[in-house]
Amino acid sequence: MTNLRRAGALTALLASTALVLTACSSDPEPSTEPTSGATGGTESEAPNAEPVTLTWWHNGVAGDNGENSLGDYWDKVAADYTAEHPNVTINIEQIQNEDLQRTRIPTALQSGDAPDIFQQWGGGEMAAQADAGYLMDLSESNAEDVTKLGGAVAPWQVGDKTYGLPFQFAVEGVWYRPSLFEQAGITAVPTTMGELDDAVQKLKDADIIPIAVGAGDKWPAAHWWYNFALRSCSQEALNAGTGSFDFSDPCWVDAGEQLQAMIDTEPFQDQFTSTVAQTGATSSAGLVATGKAAMELMGQWNYFVYEGFTDGTDEGKAALHEDLDWFPMPATTGGAGDPTAALGGGDGFSCYVDAPPECADFLSYIVSDDVQAGFAEAVGGMPVAPAAASSIESPVLSKLSSVAGDAGYVQLWLDTAFGPNVGGAMNDGIVAMFAGQGSSQDIVDAMTAAAATS
Repeated sequence: MTNLRRAGALTALLASTALVLTACSSDPEPSTEPTSGATGGTESEAPNAEPVTLTWWHNGVAGDNGENSLGDYWDKVAADYTAEHPNVTINIEQIQNEDLQRTRIPTALQSGDAPDIFQQWGGGEMAAQADAGYLMDLSESNAEDVTKLGGAVAPWQVGDKTYGLPFQFAVEGVWYRPSLFEQAGITAVPTTMGELDDAVQKLKDADIIPIAVGAGDKWPAAHWWYNFALRSCSQEALNAGTGSFDFSDPCWVDAGEQLQAMIDTEPFQDQFTSTVAQTGATSSAGLVATGKAAMELMGQWNYFVYEGFTDGTDEGKAALHEDLDWFPMPATTGGAGDPTAALGGGDGFSCYVDAPPECADFLSYIVSDDVQAGFAEAVGGMPVAPAAASSIESPVLSKLSSVAGDAGYVQLWLDTAFGPNVGGAMNDGIVAMFAGQGSSQDIVDAMTAAAATS
């Protein structure tokens, strides 16, 4: 990712969930209390500081070959922090993304036995957790971090309070294998849905799976509908939906009609409704990584997810990267949406409301410039700290980064923006359409019904 993300590319919040993404210091004398907030993880405990244990849940899990660049990097971050803070112990649990987000975190929060620090995607889901009193308010303890990260923090804020900090933010698009495009006679990446339909037919004629989708996990399939909604709906309509659950604009129905037209071209692998996204060679990521499928709509994180299906060597990863590229979501015909808008989101962490103050300090360490730069270098991540932008090295991620920087605005993932009730009903309705059991109007009706009970 070589200074491919312009500092300040993610700079301004345009709406509550539609956004344009635009140091360490140490005390001169040892303190008897751990410091919190923008310390960058510098040593801040006295020899007699009380022992503290932090539990940390994240989704950096190993691929099929046991390689785990993200999990390994988080292990290093924790080890480096505790070396500087000997009174702190960090116990880490790596949990697969679907289990973590949909089951483990909600159950732990409701039980009152939650981890001190855990993965946080922001938006409506986080707002519901904050409203329930589950999250630590970081507004004062991490004020310097919030200022440094700027508009990228917006999805982790509710009103004037901050309940989490992001460690990466980027947009999604279509990952593809150039060698399979060449094999099918495709000479240019699709820029319109008509061109994508043509590419799908050529790949099918060449006996290649055109597009892999992990509909068994729901959200990967739903993201196609999100992108059609982004093209069909004006920013005002999107804001009305995410702000007050107003889905009266016909653009929401139009999004489903465009998705249905795409499904009718039969672009996906067999049994796509039961395929998972990231686990195993028959997952959607596995099909692309092993050269069985040509394309997958997914975020920047799949750069290292795909690496998990190589032999784990530098040579194996390099071979994959030589035959892996990315292009933005193709344009649709008509619609009131900004054609330069992009769908995106990020990953971050929150602290449980009863976590010790060292949790806030550890969050500050995670978003410090050196740790952010290491994140970019170790796992191909897209750091949010502006000073870490020069650490982006991958050419394909540089392309992805420039799309984010040039976007008219970046709309947060719709299920994250809507929260668990409306977002869950929306995803269920979309997957029903994928299975041939629901209509475009059914999706909107389900969202409206869920909103009435939220």
